[in-house]
Amino acid sequence: MFYSCPSDKKGERVYINTDQYFEELKENIWQYRIGGYQVCDKWLKDRKGKVLSLDDIKHYCKTATAIEHTINIQKSIDEIYDEAEKELIGF
Repeated sequence: MFYSCPSDKKGERVYINTDQYFEELKENIWQYRIGGYQVCDKWLKDRKGKVLSLDDIKHYCKTATAIEHTINIQKSIDEIYDEAEKELIGF
């Protein structure tokens, strides 16, 4: 389902058909997985063959934004985890 337009040098488009796409979707957001599912891809696959309403489009954009924030928070946690663990364990 996800593919980049050859003229799209950033590769940040998700095409839902030959003419319509979501723009500025970063690869790390597209690749983000929860429980083995690639979230953005699964959401679209669950709606395959249906016309997306404006509410659907807004929901997809909110989901992508939430994933981006989650990735950033996870990076912050990863950066401080070792120090926090040392303090808790007392090494």
